[in-house]
Amino acid sequence: MSGTAPEETAEARLRRLRMRSWRRGTKEMDLVLGPFADDALASLTDDELALYDRLLSENDQDLYDWVSGRQTPPFAYVPLLSRIGAHVAAR
Repeated sequence: MSGTAPEETAEARLRRLRMRSWRRGTKEMDLVLGPFADDALASLTDDELALYDRLLSENDQDLYDWVSGRQTPPFAYVPLLSRIGAHVAAR
């Protein structure tokens, strides 16, 4: 036994990301990221999913400020946050 975890399946990855999207530190971010995860995660590319996974590691207050436009997000997150913001606006 090598001691390394087996590679995560695509289905398990989506479930994990959905759960992390709905169980944030603040209710506001639950309501922003949860519906986005339910509706859009399956359509993201592997690179976008990796970026989303990194985004979920960010502080909720920073995420809220970025999504709401109060602060400028790191450049790498701009396209993804634009997509999340458009999803929120469409609801």
